[in-house]
Amino acid sequence: MAPSLSDHALLLAELKEVRRAGPIRLRGRALPALEAAAEAVAPPGARTPGARMEALLRSAVTRLDAGTLRTAAEYTLGLAQGTRDWPASSRRARAASVYGVSVERFRKDQEVMVLGQVAEHIVRLTAEAAGPDPGAAVADGDGVGTHRTVEVRAGGRTVRLTVHVHPVDLLRDVDVVVSPSNVHFALPEAYKSSIAASLRRAASVHGVTGEVLADPLPAELREWAERHGTSGRAVRPGTVAATTAGALAAQGVRRIYHVAIAVPRAGTNDYDVLPADVTRAVSRTLAVLAEERNHHVPPLRSVCFPLLGSGRGGLDYEVSLGAVWAAVEAELARGARWDVHFVVRTPEAAALVERIPAGIRPAHARRPTG
Repeated sequence: MAPSLSDHALLLAELKEVRRAGPIRLRGRALPALEAAAEAVAPPGARTPGARMEALLRSAVTRLDAGTLRTAAEYTLGLAQGTRDWPASSRRARAASVYGVSVERFRKDQEVMVLGQVAEHIVRLTAEAAGPDPGAAVADGDGVGTHRTVEVRAGGRTVRLTVHVHPVDLLRDVDVVVSPSNVHFALPEAYKSSIAASLRRAASVHGVTGEVLADPLPAELREWAERHGTSGRAVRPGTVAATTAGALAAQGVRRIYHVAIAVPRAGTNDYDVLPADVTRAVSRTLAVLAEERNHHVPPLRSVCFPLLGSGRGGLDYEVSLGAVWAAVEAELARGARWDVHFVVRTPEAAALVERIPAGIRPAHARRPTG
């Protein structure tokens, strides 16, 4: 049976084994999840298990962002030209150099992120190969089981929401993507695994070898702070700073709205996020969208929300969604015609969004730890 979204941890563990062995030393190793996925998506002509496995890995890596992420994955898994027989230590060292960090730092941080992204794309590949799930609604042809629609009643009319079950940087043809931020609008480093870091990475312009040629989001946020007289100080929770989408414009994303919801906890690396601030930020997001709408051709129409505050902010999925939906529903009930999307990473979170018509009252919908 091919892997599903729930098999991500098993795929990640097996990808770590592939990293250690390299693509030419896999014979005899127990990799049941990867083998099942490779068989499910095997292209014509890939008859041997080894050929199927390598084809699967290359297909998944090809779907990564063309830049540091993809380049690091190619070196990590021995898929880059001339690296098939390199020892694991040499491949890891070269991958670390792509991010400009030490080997140990790469091992603990970026390598986990890189392999995790590959695992997610393997899940998507197997889902697409399996064909439509009769129990899941698909909004478009970008990926079977990864785009669903939910119809809700708001303001006496039926409104359709779109739910994306995939990483935020895979979004396409959504005018505005909402990115959670702290009250200083200080973006995380691009190699981190948060939504804000993923969007920063995807918005950057990279050279043919993966070097960063332009990193527009931090620069635009600094300019925003200067224009609004907030340089060097925190803004009020709920504030929204609008920037371009950088390289994401090639995917049909036109604006990124950075919402200040996380308040740093003094003397720690932790944040506090209040549901009321999430609701305020979403309400302000929709107000900024209305202000900017007709300044673009064609006018802005669609907006995509993650479950704000459900990462390091510490909010459970249902608490985050309740805070987001309170503002969205109020706006829709007043007659707003926005095309509203949600982007989530897990089936549990997707199921929660799909429960909106029945009321957000799940028994268990906790955010992942770690």
